[in-house]
Amino acid sequence: MASEHAAGEGKQKQSLMDKAKEFVADKIAHIPKPEATLDGVTFKGLSRESITLHSNVNVSNPYDHRLPICEVTYTLKCAGREVASGTMPDPGWIAASGTTSLEITAKVPYDFLVSLVRDVGRDWDLDYELQVRLTVDLPIVGSFTIPLTTSGEFKLPTLKDLF
Repeated sequence: MASEHAAGEGKQKQSLMDKAKEFVADKIAHIPKPEATLDGVTFKGLSRESITLHSNVNVSNPYDHRLPICEVTYTLKCAGREVASGTMPDPGWIAASGTTSLEITAKVPYDFLVSLVRDVGRDWDLDYELQVRLTVDLPIVGSFTIPLTTSGEFKLPTLKDLF
């Protein structure tokens, strides 16, 4: 009889604990979180060694205080192959109750572009996929990562565009 009472008490404690976990999880799930959008990749410039491509991540902050950005990592793939990847150094802060734009730049060596010539075709378009992971430090919740992906095609510069 004592063991039945103890078992019943254990179930009651367990269900109370489960209810508490569900309550906290539900509250955290409904906490406003930053949202982000990712622009398409465009040509920015060129040097003797590489071309520079860029995209913007636009992050909106629902809070009335600024939020620290812990990390921004990116991977750029062209024709299904990884062309560039990295981590943005010192990404900074998301403005309070506003939107902050972060520019991601990637340098792609010419020798790699030459290996992609078969994908370029006559129109000098190159298919790409950009994956970005934006990690923000939220109050109470802790680190929160927003995964973003965009894909499309961008035009490589021709000699006519350079001169």
